[in-house]
Amino acid sequence: MASKLISEDIQTSLQQLHADWSLNSNSDTIQRIFNFDNYYQTIAFTNSVAWIAHQKNHHPDMLITYNTCRIEFSTHSVNGLSELDFICATATDLLITH
Repeated sequence: MASKLISEDIQTSLQQLHADWSLNSNSDTIQRIFNFDNYYQTIAFTNSVAWIAHQKNHHPDMLITYNTCRIEFSTHSVNGLSELDFICATATDLLITH
């Protein structure tokens, strides 16, 4: 079972992610907005994130529009952030060429 990260661990883990990831004010979710040129690219990315989520059995909240996808990770079972949120965020980042 996942354990809830403390503030110091959250900050350390957040610094290891792409700079576009942000921590919400309650420190219980991390989010990033990904921008694309068109709907097809957005959906292709979203489906790739869904595959990662299925493999890790850890499912983010996603808001999808024509050319953006907002992804938010948290661990509901701990009412906050766990290491798995940062593992999945890192895997998501690998989908995008920086």
